[in-house]
Amino acid sequence: MDFKEAVNRTQNRLVEEGGTMKDLLGYSKSWTPPELVDDTEWEAILAKAERLPITMGAFPFGFEFPMHTLKPEADFGVSLTSESQAAATFRHQAKHDESDILAHTVLHYLDRLDSDIVTLRDIVGRKLMLEFDIGSAHGRDLELPGFFLRPGQRPIIGEHHQSADVFTVAEALVSSLGWQLTTGERTKLKQIYAAQPSNVRMESFGIFPSRGRSIRLAVMGFETIAAVGKFLEKTEWPGNIANVLTILRGFQRQVSLGCNGLNLDVQENQLGTSLGITATMKPRYTNEPNYWIDDPVVWTPFLDALKRENFVYTNKIKALSGWLSKPQVLYGKAGCFILLRGIHHMKIVITDAGEMKAKAYVFMILTAADNI
Repeated sequence: MDFKEAVNRTQNRLVEEGGTMKDLLGYSKSWTPPELVDDTEWEAILAKAERLPITMGAFPFGFEFPMHTLKPEADFGVSLTSESQAAATFRHQAKHDESDILAHTVLHYLDRLDSDIVTLRDIVGRKLMLEFDIGSAHGRDLELPGFFLRPGQRPIIGEHHQSADVFTVAEALVSSLGWQLTTGERTKLKQIYAAQPSNVRMESFGIFPSRGRSIRLAVMGFETIAAVGKFLEKTEWPGNIANVLTILRGFQRQVSLGCNGLNLDVQENQLGTSLGITATMKPRYTNEPNYWIDDPVVWTPFLDALKRENFVYTNKIKALSGWLSKPQVLYGKAGCFILLRGIHHMKIVITDAGEMKAKAYVFMILTAADNI
Protein backbone atom coordinates (compact mmCIF):
# COMPACT_ATOMS: atom_id res chain seq x y z
CA MET A 1 0.00 0.00 0.00
CA ASP A 2 1.49 3.36 -1.00
CA PHE A 3 1.45 6.48 1.18
CA LYS A 4 -1.57 8.17 -0.44
CA GLU A 5 -3.58 4.98 -0.32
CA ALA A 6 -2.73 4.58 3.37
CA VAL A 7 -3.81 8.17 4.11
CA ASN A 8 -7.11 7.71 2.27
CA ARG A 9 -7.78 4.46 4.10
CA THR A 10 -7.05 6.14 7.43
CA GLN A 11 -9.34 9.07 6.61
CA ASN A 12 -12.18 6.69 5.73
CA ARG A 13 -11.66 4.72 8.94
CA LEU A 14 -11.73 7.94 10.96
CA VAL A 15 -14.99 8.99 9.29
CA GLU A 16 -16.46 5.68 10.48
CA GLU A 17 -15.03 6.37 13.93
CA GLY A 18 -16.97 9.66 14.03
CA GLY A 19 -16.56 12.70 16.25
CA THR A 20 -13.88 15.39 16.09
CA MET A 21 -10.19 15.71 16.92
CA LYS A 22 -11.33 16.16 20.52
CA ASP A 23 -12.45 12.53 20.58
CA LEU A 24 -9.21 11.37 18.98
CA LEU A 25 -7.06 13.29 21.45
CA GLY A 26 -8.93 11.63 24.28
CA TYR A 27 -6.76 8.59 23.64
CA SER A 28 -3.52 10.52 24.03
CA LYS A 29 -4.30 11.66 27.57
CA SER A 30 -3.56 8.15 28.86
CA TRP A 31 0.06 8.21 27.66
CA THR A 32 0.80 11.92 28.17
CA PRO A 33 2.46 12.49 31.56
CA PRO A 34 0.68 15.04 33.80
CA GLU A 35 3.98 16.90 34.16
CA LEU A 36 3.54 17.89 30.50
CA VAL A 37 -0.23 18.47 30.32
CA ASP A 38 -2.46 18.72 33.39
CA ASP A 39 -6.27 18.50 33.52
CA THR A 40 -6.81 22.25 33.11
CA GLU A 41 -4.58 22.35 30.06
CA TRP A 42 -6.32 19.31 28.59
CA GLU A 43 -9.65 21.16 28.80
CA ALA A 44 -8.22 24.07 26.79
CA ILE A 45 -6.65 21.76 24.20
CA LEU A 46 -9.81 19.71 23.75
CA ALA A 47 -11.91 22.89 23.38
CA LYS A 48 -9.78 23.83 20.34
CA ALA A 49 -9.72 20.28 19.00
CA GLU A 50 -13.51 20.05 19.10
CA ARG A 51 -13.63 22.53 16.19
CA LEU A 52 -11.41 20.33 14.03
CA PRO A 53 -12.53 17.35 11.90
CA ILE A 54 -11.37 13.96 13.12
CA THR A 55 -9.99 13.20 9.64
CA MET A 56 -7.06 15.52 10.45
CA GLY A 57 -5.81 12.53 12.43
CA ALA A 58 -4.74 10.94 9.13
CA PHE A 59 -1.97 13.58 8.97
CA PRO A 60 0.75 14.38 11.52
CA PHE A 61 -0.45 16.17 14.66
CA GLY A 62 1.11 16.82 18.04
CA PHE A 63 2.18 19.20 20.79
CA GLU A 64 4.75 21.81 21.71
CA PHE A 65 5.96 21.20 25.27
CA PRO A 66 7.98 23.91 27.08
CA MET A 67 10.80 22.43 29.15
CA HIS A 68 11.77 25.73 30.80
CA THR A 69 8.62 26.24 32.85
CA LEU A 70 7.34 24.05 35.67
CA LYS A 71 3.70 24.58 34.71
CA PRO A 72 2.28 21.70 32.64
CA GLU A 73 1.24 23.40 29.42
CA ALA A 74 1.29 22.79 25.69
CA ASP A 75 0.43 24.21 22.29
CA PHE A 76 -1.32 21.99 19.75
CA GLY A 77 -0.47 21.44 16.08
CA VAL A 78 -2.34 19.77 13.20
CA SER A 79 -2.01 19.53 9.42
CA LEU A 80 -4.06 18.77 6.33
CA THR A 81 -3.87 18.85 2.55
CA SER A 82 -6.17 20.75 0.21
CA GLU A 83 -7.53 17.56 -1.34
CA SER A 84 -8.24 15.82 1.99
CA GLN A 85 -11.56 15.04 3.63
CA ALA A 86 -10.62 17.51 6.38
CA ALA A 87 -10.36 20.23 3.72
CA ALA A 88 -13.85 19.35 2.50
CA THR A 89 -15.12 19.74 6.07
CA PHE A 90 -13.61 23.22 6.38
CA ARG A 91 -15.12 24.22 3.04
CA HIS A 92 -18.54 23.04 4.25
CA GLN A 93 -18.15 24.94 7.55
CA ALA A 94 -17.14 28.14 5.76
CA LYS A 95 -20.06 27.87 3.35
CA HIS A 96 -22.65 27.40 6.09
CA ASP A 97 -21.28 29.68 8.82
CA GLU A 98 -20.14 33.21 7.93
CA SER A 99 -18.98 33.75 11.52
CA ASP A 100 -16.50 30.84 11.51
CA ILE A 101 -13.31 32.85 11.04
CA LEU A 102 -11.07 29.80 11.39
CA ALA A 103 -12.87 27.90 8.62
CA HIS A 104 -12.84 30.93 6.31
CA THR A 105 -9.13 31.58 6.88
CA VAL A 106 -8.22 27.93 6.31
CA LEU A 107 -10.34 28.08 3.15
CA HIS A 108 -8.30 31.06 1.88
CA TYR A 109 -5.13 29.01 2.23
CA LEU A 110 -6.65 25.91 0.64
CA ASP A 111 -7.90 27.97 -2.30
CA ARG A 112 -4.38 29.33 -2.75
CA LEU A 113 -2.96 25.82 -2.82
CA ASP A 114 -5.61 24.71 -5.30
CA SER A 115 -5.47 27.80 -7.50
CA ASP A 116 -3.76 28.29 -10.84
CA ILE A 117 -0.66 29.52 -9.04
CA VAL A 118 1.16 26.41 -10.18
CA THR A 119 4.51 27.76 -8.96
CA LEU A 120 3.29 27.80 -5.35
CA ARG A 121 2.06 24.23 -5.56
CA ASP A 122 5.33 23.17 -7.19
CA ILE A 123 7.16 24.51 -4.13
CA VAL A 124 4.95 23.61 -1.15
CA GLY A 125 2.61 20.97 -2.53
CA ARG A 126 -0.90 21.03 -1.05
CA LYS A 127 -0.09 20.84 2.66
CA LEU A 128 -1.03 23.40 5.34
CA MET A 129 0.00 23.23 8.99
CA LEU A 130 -1.76 24.94 11.92
CA GLU A 131 -0.39 25.66 15.39
CA PHE A 132 -2.81 26.67 18.16
CA ASP A 133 -1.45 28.80 21.01
CA ILE A 134 -2.91 27.29 24.19
CA GLY A 135 -0.35 27.18 26.99
CA SER A 136 1.57 30.07 25.42
CA ALA A 137 -1.67 32.08 25.12
CA HIS A 138 -1.70 32.44 28.92
CA GLY A 139 -5.48 32.07 29.23
CA ARG A 140 -6.39 34.26 26.25
CA ASP A 141 -8.70 32.73 23.65
CA LEU A 142 -6.82 33.64 20.48
CA GLU A 143 -8.97 33.85 17.37
CA LEU A 144 -6.62 32.22 14.88
CA PRO A 145 -3.72 29.73 15.03
CA GLY A 146 -0.38 30.08 13.35
CA PHE A 147 -0.26 28.97 9.71
CA PHE A 148 2.74 27.28 8.07
CA LEU A 149 3.72 26.37 4.53
CA ARG A 150 6.63 24.00 3.90
CA PRO A 151 8.70 24.02 0.69
CA GLY A 152 8.87 20.25 0.51
CA GLN A 153 8.15 19.74 -3.18
CA ARG A 154 10.85 22.11 -4.43
CA PRO A 155 13.22 22.88 -1.57
CA ILE A 156 14.52 26.46 -1.37
CA ILE A 157 18.25 25.89 -1.18
CA GLY A 158 20.96 28.53 -0.84
CA GLU A 159 22.80 29.63 -3.98
CA HIS A 160 20.15 28.07 -6.26
CA HIS A 161 18.82 31.43 -7.48
CA GLN A 162 15.42 30.91 -5.80
CA SER A 163 14.58 34.39 -4.51
CA ALA A 164 11.40 34.27 -6.61
CA ASP A 165 10.36 31.08 -4.80
CA VAL A 166 10.92 32.79 -1.45
CA PHE A 167 8.59 35.63 -2.46
CA THR A 168 5.98 33.23 -3.88
CA VAL A 169 5.64 31.36 -0.58
CA ALA A 170 5.77 34.48 1.60
CA GLU A 171 3.15 36.28 -0.51
CA ALA A 172 0.82 33.27 -0.35
CA LEU A 173 1.27 33.15 3.41
CA VAL A 174 0.37 36.79 4.11
CA SER A 175 -2.18 37.36 1.33
CA SER A 176 -4.43 34.59 2.66
CA LEU A 177 -4.87 36.85 5.70
CA GLY A 178 -5.65 39.85 3.50
CA TRP A 179 -2.19 41.37 3.99
CA GLN A 180 0.36 42.57 1.46
CA LEU A 181 4.05 41.73 1.51
CA THR A 182 5.79 45.04 2.16
CA THR A 183 8.90 46.38 0.47
CA GLY A 184 10.79 46.09 3.75
CA GLU A 185 9.79 42.46 4.23
CA ARG A 186 10.77 41.62 0.65
CA THR A 187 14.17 43.26 1.15
CA LYS A 188 14.79 41.32 4.35
CA LEU A 189 13.66 38.01 2.84
CA LYS A 190 16.00 38.55 -0.11
CA GLN A 191 18.87 39.29 2.26
CA ILE A 192 18.21 36.12 4.27
CA TYR A 193 18.11 33.95 1.17
CA ALA A 194 21.32 35.51 -0.14
CA ALA A 195 22.98 34.64 3.19
CA GLN A 196 22.10 30.93 2.96
CA PRO A 197 25.02 28.57 2.32
CA SER A 198 24.58 26.18 -0.59
CA ASN A 199 23.60 23.21 1.59
CA VAL A 200 21.06 25.12 3.73
CA ARG A 201 17.33 25.29 2.98
CA MET A 202 14.26 27.23 4.10
CA GLU A 203 12.34 24.49 5.88
CA SER A 204 9.11 26.39 6.55
CA PHE A 205 7.38 29.78 6.45
CA GLY A 206 4.95 30.65 9.24
CA ILE A 207 2.77 33.48 10.45
CA PHE A 208 0.91 33.99 13.74
CA PRO A 209 -1.88 36.50 13.03
CA SER A 210 -2.99 36.64 16.67
CA ARG A 211 0.53 37.54 17.83
CA GLY A 212 1.14 40.42 15.43
CA ARG A 213 2.93 40.96 12.15
CA SER A 214 6.05 38.91 11.47
CA ILE A 215 7.05 35.98 9.27
CA ARG A 216 8.64 33.00 11.00
CA LEU A 217 11.34 31.30 8.93
CA ALA A 218 12.89 27.94 9.77
CA VAL A 219 16.28 27.73 8.05
CA MET A 220 17.79 24.25 8.34
CA GLY A 221 20.88 22.29 7.44
CA PHE A 222 23.85 24.18 8.90
CA GLU A 223 26.73 21.73 9.04
CA THR A 224 29.14 23.81 11.12
CA ILE A 225 28.91 26.33 13.92
CA ALA A 226 30.99 28.74 11.88
CA ALA A 227 28.37 28.62 9.11
CA VAL A 228 25.70 29.64 11.63
CA GLY A 229 27.78 32.61 12.73
CA LYS A 230 28.45 33.82 9.18
CA PHE A 231 24.77 33.47 8.30
CA LEU A 232 23.64 35.54 11.29
CA GLU A 233 26.19 38.21 10.46
CA LYS A 234 25.06 38.44 6.84
CA THR A 235 21.40 38.65 7.82
CA GLU A 236 22.24 41.41 10.34
CA TRP A 237 20.51 39.58 13.16
CA PRO A 238 20.52 42.14 16.01
CA GLY A 239 21.13 39.71 18.88
CA ASN A 240 24.32 38.43 20.50
CA ILE A 241 25.85 36.11 17.89
CA ALA A 242 28.75 35.09 20.13
CA ASN A 243 26.23 33.84 22.70
CA VAL A 244 24.51 31.69 20.07
CA LEU A 245 27.81 30.10 19.04
CA THR A 246 28.70 29.41 22.66
CA ILE A 247 25.41 27.57 23.15
CA LEU A 248 25.97 25.49 20.03
CA ARG A 249 29.53 24.59 21.05
CA GLY A 250 28.29 23.51 24.46
CA PHE A 251 25.81 21.06 22.97
CA GLN A 252 28.24 19.90 20.30
CA ARG A 253 30.67 18.78 23.01
CA GLN A 254 27.98 16.53 24.46
CA VAL A 255 25.94 15.20 21.55
CA SER A 256 26.05 14.83 17.77
CA LEU A 257 23.06 16.52 16.14
CA GLY A 258 21.65 15.39 12.80
CA CYS A 259 20.72 18.83 11.54
CA ASN A 260 21.08 22.30 13.02
CA GLY A 261 18.70 25.10 12.16
CA LEU A 262 17.55 28.56 13.10
CA ASN A 263 14.12 30.13 13.54
CA LEU A 264 14.04 33.80 12.55
CA ASP A 265 11.25 36.39 12.79
CA VAL A 266 11.16 38.68 9.75
CA GLN A 267 9.78 42.09 10.61
CA GLU A 268 9.62 45.32 8.65
CA ASN A 269 13.23 46.09 7.58
CA GLN A 270 14.72 43.95 10.35
CA LEU A 271 14.87 40.62 12.16
CA GLY A 272 13.42 40.12 15.61
CA THR A 273 15.93 39.76 18.45
CA SER A 274 14.39 36.44 19.53
CA LEU A 275 16.08 33.44 17.92
CA GLY A 276 15.29 29.74 17.89
CA ILE A 277 18.10 27.18 17.65
CA THR A 278 16.63 23.98 16.26
CA ALA A 279 18.04 20.50 16.74
CA THR A 280 16.95 17.27 15.06
CA MET A 281 18.46 13.81 15.19
CA LYS A 282 18.17 13.33 11.42
CA PRO A 283 17.21 15.48 8.42
CA ARG A 284 13.48 16.32 8.30
CA TYR A 285 13.30 17.80 4.82
CA THR A 286 12.87 14.50 3.00
CA ASN A 287 9.49 13.58 1.48
CA GLU A 288 10.04 9.92 2.35
CA PRO A 289 6.93 8.91 4.40
CA ASN A 290 8.89 6.56 6.68
CA TYR A 291 11.18 9.31 7.97
CA TRP A 292 8.87 9.72 10.97
CA ILE A 293 9.88 6.34 12.38
CA ASP A 294 12.48 6.82 15.10
CA ASP A 295 13.94 4.52 17.71
CA PRO A 296 12.71 6.07 21.01
CA VAL A 297 16.27 6.13 22.40
CA VAL A 298 17.65 8.25 19.55
CA TRP A 299 16.96 11.42 21.54
CA THR A 300 18.47 10.17 24.80
CA PRO A 301 21.91 11.87 24.38
CA PHE A 302 20.34 15.25 23.62
CA LEU A 303 17.85 15.01 26.50
CA ASP A 304 20.66 14.02 28.86
CA ALA A 305 22.62 17.09 27.72
CA LEU A 306 19.57 19.30 28.20
CA LYS A 307 19.16 18.09 31.79
CA ARG A 308 22.48 19.77 32.60
CA GLU A 309 21.16 23.20 31.62
CA ASN A 310 19.99 25.35 34.52
CA PHE A 311 17.01 26.81 32.63
CA VAL A 312 15.14 23.50 32.16
CA TYR A 313 13.21 21.33 34.60
CA THR A 314 14.60 17.80 34.79
CA ASN A 315 11.20 16.33 35.74
CA LYS A 316 9.85 17.65 32.42
CA ILE A 317 12.72 16.02 30.51
CA LYS A 318 12.06 12.73 32.30
CA ALA A 319 8.35 13.00 31.48
CA LEU A 320 9.15 13.70 27.84
CA SER A 321 11.26 10.54 27.69
CA GLY A 322 8.27 8.61 29.02
CA TRP A 323 6.04 10.00 26.28
CA LEU A 324 8.09 8.33 23.55
CA SER A 325 7.27 4.80 22.45
CA LYS A 326 7.59 2.23 19.72
CA PRO A 327 4.61 1.81 17.33
CA GLN A 328 1.50 0.66 19.16
CA VAL A 329 -1.98 -0.58 18.28
CA LEU A 330 -5.11 1.42 19.14
CA TYR A 331 -8.55 -0.20 19.04
CA GLY A 332 -11.37 2.11 17.97
CA LYS A 333 -15.03 1.59 17.24
CA ALA A 334 -14.30 1.36 13.50
CA GLY A 335 -11.24 -0.90 13.74
CA CYS A 336 -7.52 -0.87 14.48
CA PHE A 337 -4.97 1.90 14.05
CA ILE A 338 -1.19 1.87 14.31
CA LEU A 339 0.14 4.89 16.21
CA LEU A 340 3.60 6.37 15.88
CA ARG A 341 4.74 9.01 18.35
CA GLY A 342 8.07 10.66 18.92
CA ILE A 343 10.04 13.90 18.98
CA HIS A 344 10.12 15.79 15.69
CA HIS A 345 12.61 18.41 16.86
CA MET A 346 13.81 20.36 19.88
CA LYS A 347 14.36 24.10 20.06
CA ILE A 348 16.43 26.35 22.30
CA VAL A 349 15.06 29.90 22.23
CA ILE A 350 16.91 33.09 23.09
CA THR A 351 14.23 35.68 23.83
CA ASP A 352 14.28 39.43 23.18
CA ALA A 353 15.26 39.87 26.83
CA GLY A 354 18.12 37.38 26.51
CA GLU A 355 16.34 34.66 28.51
CA MET A 356 16.71 30.99 27.57
CA LYS A 357 13.83 28.64 26.80
CA ALA A 358 13.65 25.02 25.68
CA LYS A 359 10.77 23.46 23.74
CA ALA A 360 10.01 19.95 22.51
CA TYR A 361 7.92 19.42 19.40
CA VAL A 362 6.35 15.97 19.49
CA PHE A 363 4.30 14.21 16.83
CA MET A 364 1.66 11.52 16.48
CA ILE A 365 0.71 9.72 13.26
CA LEU A 366 -2.17 7.29 12.83
CA THR A 367 -2.48 4.64 10.13
CA ALA A 368 -5.52 2.40 9.69
CA ALA A 369 -4.56 -1.25 10.08
CA ASP A 370 -6.17 -4.62 9.49
CA ASN A 371 -7.88 -5.93 12.59
CA ILE A 372 -5.35 -7.57 14.88
